[in-house]
Amino acid sequence: MPSVDDAGLAASPSAYPAAWEADVVLRDGSTTHLRPIRPSDADALQAFHTAQSERSTYLRFFANLERLPERDLIHFTTVDHQDRVALVAVAPGPEGEQIIGVARFDRVGPDVAEVAFNVADAHHGRGLGSALLEHLAAAARERGLRRFTAEVLPQNGRMIAVFREAGYDVAQRLDDGVVSVGFDLDPTDRSLAVMADREHRAEARSMLGLFESRTVLVVSSPTCAPGSVEELLARRVLANLVMASSGRAVHVVGMAVAAADGVQVWADLDAVPGTVDLAVVSVPADESVDVVRGLARLGARGVVLLSTGFAENGPSGLARQREVLRHAHAAGMRVVGPGSFGIFSNVTEPVLNASLAEVLPVRGHVGLFCQSGPMAVAMLASVERRGLGVSSFVSAGNRADVSGNDVMQFWQEDEATRVVGLYLESIGNPRKFSRVARRLASAKPVVVVTAGRSGQVVPPGHAVRPTLAPRRTLEELLRQSGVIRVENTHQMLDVAQLLAHQPLPAGRRVGIVASSPSMAALVAEAAGAAGMTVTGATALLSEDADLGAVRETLRTVYADPGVDVVVAVHVPTVGTGVDLLLPELAATAAGSGKTTVACVLGRAGVRADLTAPDPEGVAWTVPAYVTPEDAVLALGHASRYASWRSEDRGRSSRPADVDTRTAQRLVRSWLPEAESEVVSLDPARTAELLGCAGVTVVESVVVHDAEEAVAAARRVGWPVALKTTVPALRHRADLGGVRLDIADEQVLRDDVAQMLELTWARTADTEPTAATADAGADRAADASRRVPLEVQHMVPAGVACVLRTSEDPLFGPVVSFGLAGDASDLLGDVCYGIPPLTDVDVATLIRMPRAAPRLFGYRGLAPMDHTALEDLVARVAALAEDLPEIRSLELHPVVVGLHGVHVLAARIQLAAARRADGMRRALPA
Repeated sequence: MPSVDDAGLAASPSAYPAAWEADVVLRDGSTTHLRPIRPSDADALQAFHTAQSERSTYLRFFANLERLPERDLIHFTTVDHQDRVALVAVAPGPEGEQIIGVARFDRVGPDVAEVAFNVADAHHGRGLGSALLEHLAAAARERGLRRFTAEVLPQNGRMIAVFREAGYDVAQRLDDGVVSVGFDLDPTDRSLAVMADREHRAEARSMLGLFESRTVLVVSSPTCAPGSVEELLARRVLANLVMASSGRAVHVVGMAVAAADGVQVWADLDAVPGTVDLAVVSVPADESVDVVRGLARLGARGVVLLSTGFAENGPSGLARQREVLRHAHAAGMRVVGPGSFGIFSNVTEPVLNASLAEVLPVRGHVGLFCQSGPMAVAMLASVERRGLGVSSFVSAGNRADVSGNDVMQFWQEDEATRVVGLYLESIGNPRKFSRVARRLASAKPVVVVTAGRSGQVVPPGHAVRPTLAPRRTLEELLRQSGVIRVENTHQMLDVAQLLAHQPLPAGRRVGIVASSPSMAALVAEAAGAAGMTVTGATALLSEDADLGAVRETLRTVYADPGVDVVVAVHVPTVGTGVDLLLPELAATAAGSGKTTVACVLGRAGVRADLTAPDPEGVAWTVPAYVTPEDAVLALGHASRYASWRSEDRGRSSRPADVDTRTAQRLVRSWLPEAESEVVSLDPARTAELLGCAGVTVVESVVVHDAEEAVAAARRVGWPVALKTTVPALRHRADLGGVRLDIADEQVLRDDVAQMLELTWARTADTEPTAATADAGADRAADASRRVPLEVQHMVPAGVACVLRTSEDPLFGPVVSFGLAGDASDLLGDVCYGIPPLTDVDVATLIRMPRAAPRLFGYRGLAPMDHTALEDLVARVAALAEDLPEIRSLELHPVVVGLHGVHVLAARIQLAAARRADGMRRALPA
């Protein structure tokens, strides 16, 4: 147990670390607020202590303390946030904020601290201890600590379990009746997996709590004029709740309505009895904070905020939105909105319609997410026209809190949802999106539309960090995630209706049933464009074919072993044959296991006449499309997704010998004092940092004249390369900035003279004059003083590549790879990856550039050592993943030879870390 000493009392507090404040989702789906302790928390800490049971107090302090002495209160609440740190979990109480959990550490060595926890008895089992440990460990790593120790009584199994269940390798020993526990804080694969799993389960549970709400409160305001937007929204939701949710208790506040079965009307929030599960709020924006504060007493799990007038209205609206979140999260509530269209669930009993949709889609297996209200209207209208079944729907509005990530976590566990469709106007945390989407896409198809190709156009009110990443970064992130990216909501629903009603394609070989040769040719052309191949049967079915001919034609196509998917196109000129074809097509497809789509005149969407049971009685529907191109495009997306699902997605590419701990220590000692400042590392520090990742840079010797160049060549060994350091000429052998394979002293001297002359011409501040026209030696000396040259030992011939990383404010670390030269510089032939990368991701990255065949035996040349290149990429990606302080890193050129790779030049810039998705769970601020 940390001791109380005079040094602790006299500690001089450093600046309050506001960045450590966070709202988190707990195991039961509720939320709480974590923050550093303050001296003003003394009374709250005393109240927390006196409310604990004798057992809890004894387990924490090894003694029965009815009250904390004043000296201890001061010690515990006055910390320096450096060597002594304490975090508290807080919640609303009768007299203001109350403490419900405390975690602290005291440094006892250069990189070791003693840790202690205490969670309120009434809040055991909610996951507070694990959440506090995550955040305390993150704070400790930020302060340079690498290990936690603790002294625990043997009977305090709950505390020991917190450490073990976090995924750390815990060592413990019993000494004189006390268990000494210790564990390293460096993240392990297991600890990261535990954190991701806890995040997943907590967020899924929080969304389940909203969809399973048994009691709903609709809140409007008496100040709203009749016919105002706020009043109309509230009345629409109330009517929808009553119509769709018979048997669910509905309360109303702030609106003049007649009481009815299941609907109770109250004058204000204070009058509402008992608890409510969900509140739907439509009030003027300036009243929203008071409403949310009032909901805390009612124990609501969540708030659907229909109102607008928040972050989209500028700084004052953003401040109001943050205040809403602060009060909601402190009270354990999630917030959907502001500006939400609402939520609904077709699979709960009774159905929940807390949305503005007057007519719900039929019950089905597609989960849908969008953000703004107008997009929800258009999407749901299209869903209704198609007859597409929906399991649940969320409109997040400004997504101030609940986002697509939360809903994906829920749909991962929801057995009623087989396919997920997301319309994303913005992505606030791409790294978390990638992690969550990849996990979900491994089990269920995720179809995504983004508003804009780059993710750089952000609607007003959406909290998104600015990005400097290239436009293709978002595409690569989505590709790595395994989601199906489409161009618009029409395509999204096309793909969703296919995947919801048909098995995944077993391959890309297409069989065609068409009513005319022109239709068959159209399908074949569309199949090629969608990445499919027509190698199987193509059958023509005349408009007046009888039942026997229809059955025989379908049997022939479906029996072909060279067919994986079937496209049926029937567009009769006189309107005959359709009623005969459809039931036979549905029945044949249902028993075949082959993915089938149809384009039939006058039919579109999910239809009863294209539905039939398979031999086991399971109903399958052949989705119908307006055009053959739509049908085949959906098939192409589905087949690529099926291929991704069946492939080995690899394992972590991180080499075991990457020394993250030493690299972090070096970087933190080299960081500039000003957070906005960027520092470029010199060659020695660059080499030292890369060495932590097992990357070696070929030695380069700086020289100023021919004599120094010859001496350098003798030292590094002949033959050598000579390079200028003029930025415009670096890596440009075509402009004289690089001379290669120099094996003779005289040649080297001549090359030095020529390069210094070129350097002087490029860097001289004034035009040559008559006085300097013949002063070659003076010019060379002047040039060498301004921009020296470099001498480097020649490495074996190979293919020159460029490997870079950058720390983007939105995407975090971004790795880019391309072949050096015009392919990268002029044609943009560069590909991107978002760490963490698997070995499959790394292998894919180096094969994606159009010029990549040069690495793999282009035109009869021997293939280069791509295994060594993949190892280098993995090491650089690990360094970028572990060190958000690396603002940019460039290895240029990297020469990939027949045996090994050689890094010839490296540059690194450092700046203060600003990564959004760190090593702790936290809701948007």
